[in-house]
Amino acid sequence: MSEIMVGVKDLKSRLSEYLRRVEEGNIIIITSHGKPVGRLLPVEKTLQEKLTNLINAGMGAWNGKKLQPIPFQAQNKGDIQVSDLLVDMRE
Repeated sequence: MSEIMVGVKDLKSRLSEYLRRVEEGNIIIITSHGKPVGRLLPVEKTLQEKLTNLINAGMGAWNGKKLQPIPFQAQNKGDIQVSDLLVDMRE
C-alpha cells in the first residue's frame, strides 16, 4: 500500500483513476496549494470478511460459536503490584 499525493485540480479531472487506485489499497493524499487537506482511504473489511478470508486461505477454522473465556494463568499473591516492580526495575 502506498500513498499518492494529488492536487485538487488533478483529482477532479482524473477521479475515476484515483478511485481505482484506492480500491487497490492505495491512500490518496489530497493537496491544495501544496498543503495536505484530505485523504482518500480504502474501506476497511468487516471482521466477518477477514475471518472468511482466513478460513478460505486455510489459515484458520471457526465453528461460529462464541469462544469461552480463558482463566488467568498467573495471580499476584503478594502485597506488591507487578506495576510497582516494573517501576522499580526501570529506576
